[in-house]
Amino acid sequence: MEYIEVNFNVKPQEPGNDFLMAVLADIDYESFVETTQGIKAYIRTDDFDEEKLKSLSIFRNDAFAVDYNFKTIADQNWNAKWEENYPPVIISDQVVIRAPFHQAFPQVEYDIVIEPKMSFGTAHHATTAQMIKFLLQLDLTNMDVLDMGTGTAVLAILASLRGANHIDAIDNDQWAYHNAVENVQRNKIKNIRVEMGDASLLNGNRYNLVIANINRNILLNDIKFYANTLSKNGLILFSGFYEKDIPILNKEAEKNNLFYQEHSVENDWVAGLWKKK
Repeated sequence: MEYIEVNFNVKPQEPGNDFLMAVLADIDYESFVETTQGIKAYIRTDDFDEEKLKSLSIFRNDAFAVDYNFKTIADQNWNAKWEENYPPVIISDQVVIRAPFHQAFPQVEYDIVIEPKMSFGTAHHATTAQMIKFLLQLDLTNMDVLDMGTGTAVLAILASLRGANHIDAIDNDQWAYHNAVENVQRNKIKNIRVEMGDASLLNGNRYNLVIANINRNILLNDIKFYANTLSKNGLILFSGFYEKDIPILNKEAEKNNLFYQEHSVENDWVAGLWKKK
């Protein structure tokens, strides 16, 4: 089966990439790869309609600058193309994130298999990679964890492997929800509950650690809900924003009794840790 690869240049990439992937998914694009310039999107040749593509709202939105080019990917090259776009990722010599078609890494402590499909979270992106590094530094033993905007559920899976007691993994995207369920099952994890929804699901829940790799605006809007779920001395890991956003996030965090601890930066993206007093 032949596919069309559409290579998009997107400015700004945050939140442009997420917006673009959402609208493309509605017109039958099956998978996405984030690049340094935007995303590559794949659709079956029979389903490709350039006029439908050009009519998408993102091309009429003054907040974004988007252009593209496309080419046909022959059937016999499709698997090779996936392998090219999804090489295994090894982080801190402790975690490997790989697709099902990659060989196992028995020498690595945490060997996680992720079928990315259309969901965010393969550790190729700096935000996910930094969150993984933070999770490797923290003692998660017997913690109850919330993974908000779980995507592929890779962070929830690592939390389980690191000794967490129970993890709630939540995403408001239907495709991400189903993908997360599949990845949890694929890695034989028993203590993750995957739900589709938003912060309204959090009423009455209590966690020792909240993970939220989303974007600045959602974090600012929902930080009060995350803080309410945290136990005393609980921790929050945020990512999906830039270093210049830290003072803005910190101001809102302190309103909710959350206090900055540390952060890391990679390719301009930030992951940060806050603690509830």
